Amino acid sequence: MEGAAALYNPRTVEEVFRDFKGRRAGMIKALTTDVEEFYQQCDPEKENLCLYGFPSEQWEVNLPAEEVPPELPEPALGINFARDGMQEKDWLSLVAVHSDAWLIAVAFYFGARFGFDKADRKRLFNMINDLPTIFEVVTGAAKKQVKEKPSVSNHGSNKSKTNPKMRASESQGKDSKASQVKDEDEVVDEEDEEDEHGETLCGACGENYASDEFWICCDICEKWFHGKCVKITPARAEHIKQYKCPSCSNKRVRP
Repeated sequence: MEGAAALYNPRTVEEVFRDFKGRRAGMIKALTTDVEEFYQQCDPEKENLCLYGFPSEQWEVNLPAEEVPPELPEPALGINFARDGMQEKDWLSLVAVHSDAWLIAVAFYFGARFGFDKADRKRLFNMINDLPTIFEVVTGAAKKQVKEKPSVSNHGSNKSKTNPKMRASESQGKDSKASQVKDEDEVVDEEDEEDEHGETLCGACGENYASDEFWICCDICEKWFHGKCVKITPARAEHIKQYKCPSCSNKRVRP
């Protein structure tokens, strides 16, 4: 089932974690930015289907591996059968939970296969545990956890049209248009904003905010996204009056 990916066997803690992150990113794409395509592929009329994530950050809905036992642990079987019997958000959350379990299974399969000792297993788990789960990203729980931490009072104003489009490299281009001398209070505000956004997680890939990357905020669900994850450039963002992320754009009433 994994094809060429099955031939790739990470042997160190760092390699296994890199493999984990790639597979995780692919599955998060399926359940967020590519959710419409994922929904369509999970046809209940088809046979048992599984959601696979690959180290290349790609995803695939396909039949389970025919070989027994399989080369790698298999994801949850038959995710398509429950699609029309549940609310979409509940179904996606269920798939997310099973996807988290599969990722852990694959990571520790490699750990067992290549003889990770107690210290290696603990280090691998801690690296994995530092990332939000797929379930937390899909349900928005990861963002809620961030909001519970102390934050500056002007965070709500950051959703204005200029700030999301001015993140990172784009803001550098605007510096020349700004006044060359700033009040000390303004400088402090900017530092506070930078610290706060350092805890912000991308609604697509689940990674943290970085000052050298362009981000944009959805005006509907208020989640932040890397521009590259939702295919929005700084130049294009300048012409968007109200930005809707892929998930919000694809929401519709299910029969």
